Amino acid sequence: MRINSRSSGTLTRATRWGAVVGVAAVAAACGSSNNTTSPSSSGSGATVPSGLSVKSFDSSFSVMSQLKDLHSAGKGLVGVILPDTTSSTRYVNFDAPYLTQAFTAAGYSSSDFKIDNAQGSDATELADAQADITLGASVLVYDPLDSTVGAQIQQLAQSHGVKAISYDRATFQGTNTYYVSFDNVQVGKLIGTGFQSCLQSWSVTSPKVFTLNGGEDTDPNAVSFAQGYNSVVWGDTTTPEPAGKTGANGALLVGDQITPGWVNATGGTIFQQQYTAHKEINATIEANDGLANAVITVLKNAGVSAKKIPTTGQDATLQGMENILQGFQCGSVYKAVYLEAQDAVALATILRAGQTPPPALVNATTQPAKAGSGTAEPASLLTPQWVDATNMATTVIKDKFVSASTLCTAVGTSVCSAAGITP
Repeated sequence: MRINSRSSGTLTRATRWGAVVGVAAVAAACGSSNNTTSPSSSGSGATVPSGLSVKSFDSSFSVMSQLKDLHSAGKGLVGVILPDTTSSTRYVNFDAPYLTQAFTAAGYSSSDFKIDNAQGSDATELADAQADITLGASVLVYDPLDSTVGAQIQQLAQSHGVKAISYDRATFQGTNTYYVSFDNVQVGKLIGTGFQSCLQSWSVTSPKVFTLNGGEDTDPNAVSFAQGYNSVVWGDTTTPEPAGKTGANGALLVGDQITPGWVNATGGTIFQQQYTAHKEINATIEANDGLANAVITVLKNAGVSAKKIPTTGQDATLQGMENILQGFQCGSVYKAVYLEAQDAVALATILRAGQTPPPALVNATTQPAKAGSGTAEPASLLTPQWVDATNMATTVIKDKFVSASTLCTAVGTSVCSAAGITP
């Protein structure tokens, strides 16, 4: 999931396809491709580190050194393509440096890997993939801007016998693609659980709910998020849910809309129209922090004070943390990028060496929510975490994902101190 808005992506037709996470390990699901070899075929005796799993990674990056022999046994470039620099600061501030750190710790030299950014262009992302293959890439790691370019890159990689890892956002095409991300349905469930908890702690009785979904028109993850929170709040995975739906805590759904392309300004306009027409709305669910902030702006302009109308989010952005500490947002889902970066590099290193990833690393499957819109893919899914004022200091602040000094300048030292945060 891209932090902040996921507003990039040029797919115009509504495809509404999303990842549905399974629990079966599928370590050998891609083993039939032309460039897959057996563990002993590398000729060096290098093997996958014993016990390597999605739980092996931490902020120290120490596990990556265990992959040095596999790196030495492998061949070819690992090409990484990040999507843009405008929808979020994460790709510049976190993904690129964390990926570089992971590669370096695993024994890669600067000539063994290449990290590019598509700058929000499908054509550039595809051209970067073509260039990497021309330079001898044996593995591509790419975060697709949308389903169209994701499928194009997958097909290009498969036609050249190159392994593909869809990073953060799934590509449901072909038989030669892995997926590395956080458990997107679980992200949604955390949003739903956080929302319900907030209804009680903010004393919201007879909730009249409006839901602002993410860009289900371009992003498969957005469908999974909605399936997660809808299953908690409304008891099923329909998305969008029909107005008039009833759920837990006496909740009544006033409306449920998709925000095309994850564009925050569009989300703000959608909510403004709904709130103008339905002043009874006293609780909201949003798919990420950017949309939550768009809703909060509307509510503040209408004179709504803190801890009156809940909002939710994900991505643990600076703005989201400010809104949480100031009492306008219930919480946010934190997905530590340093875990995702190490996971992707570990999987790429195993594939580059011609070996089969262990089931503890490739621990799930992911498949389209809409039947017939793609194929199931083996997935390595990490565990997300709900963040609110009670644990902000020990999560996003401790990891330096959000600057304590910047946050405290925005909200005030006393507010930070109350949350145990020292600037």
